[in-house]
Amino acid sequence: MGKRITTKFKPQNKWVRDMVQADPNIASSLDVTSDMLKLKAPSQGPCSVCKGGKMLCGKTICPIMERLGAFTTMFQSVKGTEIDGSSPPSVFVGRIGYPYVQIGPLSPTYYGNTEILDAPEQWFGKSINEIINYRSQLIRGMTPVNVRKPWKAGRLLEQTRELSLAEHYVETEMKLTKKPTKQFYMNGDVQPMGATAPLKKVDIGYIKWNRHMEKYHYDTDLKAAPATIKLFDHGLPLSSIMKAFSMGNFGIGKNRRLVPTRWSITAVDDLLGKHLTKKIKDYPQLNHFEVYESNYIGNRFEILLVPDAWCYEAYEAWYPKTLWNPDEEKVAIVTDWEPYKGRSKYASMGGCYYSGKLAVLENLEERKRQAKVFIFREAYPDYFLPVGVWQVRENCRNAMRQEPRKFETLQNAMSHVMGRLTIPFERWMEAGPLLRHTMTQRKITDYFN
Repeated sequence: MGKRITTKFKPQNKWVRDMVQADPNIASSLDVTSDMLKLKAPSQGPCSVCKGGKMLCGKTICPIMERLGAFTTMFQSVKGTEIDGSSPPSVFVGRIGYPYVQIGPLSPTYYGNTEILDAPEQWFGKSINEIINYRSQLIRGMTPVNVRKPWKAGRLLEQTRELSLAEHYVETEMKLTKKPTKQFYMNGDVQPMGATAPLKKVDIGYIKWNRHMEKYHYDTDLKAAPATIKLFDHGLPLSSIMKAFSMGNFGIGKNRRLVPTRWSITAVDDLLGKHLTKKIKDYPQLNHFEVYESNYIGNRFEILLVPDAWCYEAYEAWYPKTLWNPDEEKVAIVTDWEPYKGRSKYASMGGCYYSGKLAVLENLEERKRQAKVFIFREAYPDYFLPVGVWQVRENCRNAMRQEPRKFETLQNAMSHVMGRLTIPFERWMEAGPLLRHTMTQRKITDYFN
């Protein structure tokens, strides 16, 4: 299994960058051929890999996230220490200080159907400002918990767990120890979140659990992985499964643990991805080369399916002055891949690797086919705030819902893909070992044809 490769290079045609800066909306529909965009020598940079979570630059606080936090203010002013409203339902488990973390419910200050505030599956097509508006309304109550001894948190933990199993929005009353801070939490993997404050007490109204979740919650002899797969097969939204998984609602009774929300999202994507990968390996290969496309909130995805045994490679290309590439002039490409047997180490690209993979596998499983998969992503300057890995998953899902462009040869398929992207083919080839091998090595079956 190959390692992730990161390259950075400088576009020679600065007019492209200048034009995008002048009007960020241009980037979402910009089609520049490889001949128009000449690139220079590669160099290294940590931001596109770190994404504000690993502190690879050596700083204790990400300066990019700090600037975004200072720039973004709450859309709603919170008064007092009592928060009464309908939780979507929504819960959060922090990761800072693990195994001693902060957990708690999230709720707005009004009643009614608030499901949209924490339902990423319903956000595709919404603007970044609309998503910020949804998330900034959620106020998070926090209480400290030792994930290895969660029962010590008492009633606050139990009520938060109950919320994570709810089928619909739940009337919630939170009593905070102080007025929530006016800040806006952002992360490359988790959707944005509004104000926070220590939680003193919480009361919840009538609550109806999802019957499938309730069944597996009380089955203390069923491991968490098969419980998660069963919920997915029942058609439950991934966001609902991830919340319940995060709160340690499934698994062998004595082994149940709280899982930080950020980790649970990737864990569920990876778990379900491995499940579907195992299934599709028994299916026949595609008959044609297929290309799918999606373009949303400053992110363009081109997905190439090759008639071959299962393999997967994902790319992220961040333009200058984009979210995870603060460089003034250089484009950054990050890639990770896996062979037929899969990978054993966490992808350094982060959660995007697993969320995109799952979206494509869902389509292959539905069609009962297998293929070699390439996901190419270009992130443009109008993607100015991280909204979570859900946008990668939903972008790829949207792409796979479209009618594909079909080709008889790899060369024709790649020519179409490169015609839709702005970065030259040579730079993708330099970054990705699986693509390089696919384009340069012939199979013995090629000679039979």
